[in-house]
Amino acid sequence: MKNLAWAVGLMMLGTAIVGAQQTSAPPATVTTPTNAVGPKIQFATPVYEFGKIRAGEPIRYTFVFTNTGDQVLILNSVQPQCGCTTAGEWTKQVEPGGTGTIPIQVNTLGYNGLVIKQVTVTCNVASQPTTFLQLKGTLYKPIDFNPPLAVLNLPPDGETASVVVTITNNTDEPLMLAYPESNNRMFSAQLVTNTPGRGFQLTVAVVPPLSTGSVQGQINLRTGWTNPVVLTVPVVANVQPAVMAIPSYVTLAPGPLATAVTNSVTIQNNSTNALQLSEPVVNVPGVVAQINEIRPGRAFTATLAFPEGFTVPPGQQVELTVKSTNPKYPVIKVPIMQMPRPAVYHPPATLAATLAPVRPLTPPRPNPQAAASRPLPPPPPPLPVSR
Repeated sequence: MKNLAWAVGLMMLGTAIVGAQQTSAPPATVTTPTNAVGPKIQFATPVYEFGKIRAGEPIRYTFVFTNTGDQVLILNSVQPQCGCTTAGEWTKQVEPGGTGTIPIQVNTLGYNGLVIKQVTVTCNVASQPTTFLQLKGTLYKPIDFNPPLAVLNLPPDGETASVVVTITNNTDEPLMLAYPESNNRMFSAQLVTNTPGRGFQLTVAVVPPLSTGSVQGQINLRTGWTNPVVLTVPVVANVQPAVMAIPSYVTLAPGPLATAVTNSVTIQNNSTNALQLSEPVVNVPGVVAQINEIRPGRAFTATLAFPEGFTVPPGQQVELTVKSTNPKYPVIKVPIMQMPRPAVYHPPATLAATLAPVRPLTPPRPNPQAAASRPLPPPPPPLPVSR
């Protein structure tokens, strides 16, 4: 009996311990893996290489992209790099697994050589909100001028100047050029063939006598083609004046001047010979003019002192004159102008002040005598009787 009681007690104790362990154990946590990635954008090719094409021909290409994510892809903007590049009607929204397009066009007029154009695409992809697309290649001109503009700069004592323009035929068809013709007598041109049908050398020169300032013209060369029939090379000649006045004229405040004013004019000698200036004069009384030599024979300063109350006489040409030892410019003249005085603004008067007082209308008084003397109106005609 003692052994049996002992065995039963051990069994009850073991059952209690197991029950306690099962009660205190925490519940198991179940985790569910997630594969959500959101929208994704992937282009078939982000760079389009168009190779070598003729300048002036438009570049057209449509970029294709795919939404490789699991949520809707939204394109916020498509921004080309410059004004010559434009985007067509592009896909704004793409479902997961779907595709979209971005058509791009580049205007190549005026380009030559290597060209790279960039387009920026922004979308709602968190890891890749911005994507850059590129179009690149080489543009060539059918007929290339180097330099494209013939510029000739002449010093005041120079007799002539010339510039060489290289003409290159980049097409497959041979080019034949006729004798060059100038539309301005100040320019002459000579043509030399370097490579028959492919390369030429045009020498443009000035023809004295020359006039001071900037002169423009063009050299025309006839071709054996129907398009273009004539090639035109623009020409510009800049002839520097022997003597320059800076500024070229003096401007004063509206007169009469409230206070005395002093102005200065710089006279510069661009010639190779030394210059001497003397006898500065302003052709109205009261103005004091002086000449100071800054660099011997090269640069001078003319100082003009205008008194208080000075006014340019109406209708008179006022100017500074300085005698010069340059035979082409024996007298240097600098005009003097005065700004007009602004008109005084008078506000318009009120409507009540400008209108005359209006008297109220009174009805005329009846006149019995006039009414009695007035003849009676004739009686109305009889009405027609219908039968």
